[in-house]
Amino acid sequence: MGKTLISPSAENDMSDDSVVFVVDDDDSLRRSLERLLRVNGHNVESFSSASAFLARPDPGVPCCLVLDIRMPSLSGLDVQRAVNEAGRALPVVLMTGFADVESCVVGMKAGAADFLLKPFDESQLLRSVTAALIQSAETRRTRGVRADIEKRLAGLTPRERQVFWLVVKGMLNKQIAGQLGTKEGTIKLHRANVMRKLNAQSVADLVRMADRLEGSSSMPSRPVDVRRAQLDPLRAAPTAPAH
Repeated sequence: MGKTLISPSAENDMSDDSVVFVVDDDDSLRRSLERLLRVNGHNVESFSSASAFLARPDPGVPCCLVLDIRMPSLSGLDVQRAVNEAGRALPVVLMTGFADVESCVVGMKAGAADFLLKPFDESQLLRSVTAALIQSAETRRTRGVRADIEKRLAGLTPRERQVFWLVVKGMLNKQIAGQLGTKEGTIKLHRANVMRKLNAQSVADLVRMADRLEGSSSMPSRPVDVRRAQLDPLRAAPTAPAH
């Protein structure tokens, strides 16, 4: 890697509350990356094997993964798939020493934040890590908002939930009453309860909540199944040993 061309930026102010994971079986490169990231203000945890990383629980803070594609046992693409299946808010920066178009395509389609070809410039890595941490922070914020809405929605009665979804579709009280087979006055009471329990000030607030519930593709985080990943490896990447 070349000389660092950029200094820590304003975006790296989040470094105290974030983690960069580095996974590479090349000891020399892994230590070099760890030193570079630490010097630039990042908290770093490095792993020499994919299985060791996958056993690491989610830290609960913005984080990203700098991941070598070609490793023994589990490849970087196997790890990326396991991370995706676990629903973790963990952007992946893939590294490879080969201009492997097929692996690049597979990794990017699976949502890789970036794809770096070794040897890469240090500034390129630092920019990729910064962008990935910002992405992770935003994903976690969005998931937190969604979880809060889901918690409040769980406090509604079944009838109130029906009213909620019909209101956000733009239906009037009279129309909702007709669809649910009840009186308009009853719908007004349910609607008032919905507004109070969801802490909404207007129908626009309810619509925004519904949009966040329906528009989010994030999934609740689940433990990574290391054994499954080992027994069912992704075959897209070539198997020639290299770093």
